[in-house]
Amino acid sequence: MIDLGISKIALIGAVALIVIGPEKLPRVARTVGTLLGKAQRYVSDVKAEVNRSMELDELKKMKETVESAARDVEQTIQTGTADFEKQWSETTAGLGSDSPGTAWEPPPPEYKHPRKKWRLKQGATPQWYKARNGVRTRALSGAARVARYRPQKFN
Repeated sequence: MIDLGISKIALIGAVALIVIGPEKLPRVARTVGTLLGKAQRYVSDVKAEVNRSMELDELKKMKETVESAARDVEQTIQTGTADFEKQWSETTAGLGSDSPGTAWEPPPPEYKHPRKKWRLKQGATPQWYKARNGVRTRALSGAARVARYRPQKFN
């Protein structure tokens, strides 16, 4: 921004001390500092926006070059395939109907049912182990659970 040396800053500080006075100098310095900070932030925002717009322009140019290169490649491929088709038709025209036109393809595989019974779930833990350790194998209804855990009446 502005090139200020140490001697110039000292001269400005001395003049400010004389003009403003020592009582108001800290408040003025704080205000000047905040204004300089705002100015620097504004300048950095402007620089960032300019850089973004330049990068966007560069990306647009790059996109256009890539699209034109893709069009050129597509055009060359189309001309190459057209030439190949023409040469192939000229070459195979003299052969006649002696050779088969297409190669043999096997039929597609038929559907075979997997024979899985998805409703039958078999656990890996044996029933005797579950019975010995008290693992629940069946769900209890709400009424059965209340009846099971109801405190016993003493007569």
